[in-house]
Amino acid sequence: MTNKAITRSYEIVEGTTNDIVSRGFQIFMVVLISLNVLMVIVETEEVIASQFSTLFYTFELFSIVIFTIEYIGRIVLCPLNPKYEGKKFARVRFALTPMMLIDLAAILPFFLPFIVTDLRFIRIIRLLRLFRLFKLARYSEPMQTLGEVLKSKMGDLAVAFFILFIVLIFASSLMYHVEHEAQPEAFSSIPTSMWWGVVTLTTIGYGDTYPVTPAGKLVAAGVAILGIAVYAIPTGIMASAFTEEMRKKKNASKNCPHCGKEIID
Repeated sequence: MTNKAITRSYEIVEGTTNDIVSRGFQIFMVVLISLNVLMVIVETEEVIASQFSTLFYTFELFSIVIFTIEYIGRIVLCPLNPKYEGKKFARVRFALTPMMLIDLAAILPFFLPFIVTDLRFIRIIRLLRLFRLFKLARYSEPMQTLGEVLKSKMGDLAVAFFILFIVLIFASSLMYHVEHEAQPEAFSSIPTSMWWGVVTLTTIGYGDTYPVTPAGKLVAAGVAILGIAVYAIPTGIMASAFTEEMRKKKNASKNCPHCGKEIID
């Protein structure tokens, strides 16, 4: 391949241009990934799976060929990416990025049965086909925005969930000591009581485990109210992060793509 053809291939695969070929490739991959996820779901219906087994296998084979070519193509073309250009072990470093690991997990379930013969392991590996759903993040701007938000607020979210974990332990421990004697089976230990703590703090309330003593009901009421306030912390973090990220994207669209300065009408 000539340098021009290689550069053009990189532009199409990575979507760095907005021409009809690049957009067509992006749309084709989104449709293919969506159909793959749909096939994984439909295959769990034994009647449909048995009647259309040949169709499912043919489509799986076609998808694997496309995904494998895409995976190899991205690794081969990655040195054209400014982030990896001229760096040592560029392809290895690129192959270890989260999105490339997801791409690898999407194709591995097809090849591993030829190497591993343990049926139990193969069944587990086949579940990895659902990783193809995450491949949509490469072609979906909203999912990319979600990834950027999670990355930027990882520290804040870690603190919020640590607080949630502390509240869960406290609530479960308190309920265990209050309800253990009245319901030794439902609240047999603190770890067992954590199931009640999770469904109460999240305000789901399945109703399979609940307090029967007056003290237990009082504790449950307090924990339920506390849950609304505590779970609002990560929600607030995500909401503010999304607003901040959307503001950045809006302001970026007003800047010159070459110098980065604001364009004045």
